Amino acid sequence: MPRDHPEWINERRRELGDRIADLHTAAGHTKKSFCEATGLSRRTLQRIERGETDPRYSDLLRIAAALDTRISVLVD
Repeated sequence: MPRDHPEWINERRRELGDRIADLHTAAGHTKKSFCEATGLSRRTLQRIERGETDPRYSDLLRIAAALDTRISVLVD
């Protein structure tokens, strides 16, 4: 976890990661197929899903497109 963020930001980051993981599992994606669908590396997706990093806007766009949803569904 980044050391300079307050805990509430870390918690929201973990919530985002959990939501992405739940949605890609519900959509029937494996880790490999989700990586292929998003064009993101397995490591990047793992870090996002564990809440270890702030995803770039372009990453969120790719994830939302692969899940056939809007970014607002991911970050709500």
